[in-house]
Order: sequence, then C-alpha cells, then structure tokens
Amino acid sequence: MTIPVRLKTKPTTIRRDGKAAKRFFKRLLRRHKGEPRTIVTDKLGSYRVARRELIPDTIYDTSQYANNRAELSHEPTRVRERGMRKFKSMHQAQRFLGAHAAVNNLFNLGRHLVSAENYRYFRLRAFAAWEKVVSV
Repeated sequence: MTIPVRLKTKPTTIRRDGKAAKRFFKRLLRRHKGEPRTIVTDKLGSYRVARRELIPDTIYDTSQYANNRAELSHEPTRVRERGMRKFKSMHQAQRFLGAHAAVNNLFNLGRHLVSAENYRYFRLRAFAAWEKVVSV
C-alpha cells in the first residue's frame, strides 16, 4: 500500500511543525488501517521527523516527481471548483452540479472506447432516456 501524502494547509494559520505532522500521520494511519510500504511527500522536514518516530520501517520518498500522482488526483476537484466561482453561493453551485453530473454522465459516452456501431446505439439510448425524463 502506497500512500501519497498531500497536506493542504495555509502556512499563515496552521503551524507545520513536527507535532502537527505526527498528528497528521496518526490520523492517516488510523484511516488506512495498517502500515504502508511507502510514503510520498514533499520535502517538508516535519514529515521526516514524524515518519521516523511513528513508522520507521516504511520507505520514504521525497524525489522531485514522486508527488505528482497525489497532486494530479485533485485535478477533477479543481476543475469543479473553478466552475463554482461563478455561482453566488455554494448551495446554488452544488444544486447545479448535481443535475449537471447526471446529464453529463448520460451523454458523455467515451467515444474512443467503443465501435461506431455501439456508439450510435448508446447515443440513441441516451436520447431516448432524455426524452423520457423531459416529457414528464
């Protein structure tokens, strides 16, 4: 089990010291139930201290591109957040995105995954479902 760690904090409000890092690692270990084989973080020194005290046997990777996987996993969330900037409230954005997700999943078929014949069939089914929903 490899755990890419990304601590999202604001340096001005939260202290990123050894004590905070230990608390973070304890919470992480509790959530994932068990000791990981590898931990990937940025080069923050407090992570090194916490890892050395709590889980010394794990492999600790701070190489330059190792953390990319953790950073890229947040990309879809950032895309949604970018869209939310135009809404007046979080509730309004969530209401819209809930409806949009259902419609988007219906029509976003992944063209590269299916043959042209199957794609046309899936499109017909999607439009039939859409007609059924809209006509009510």
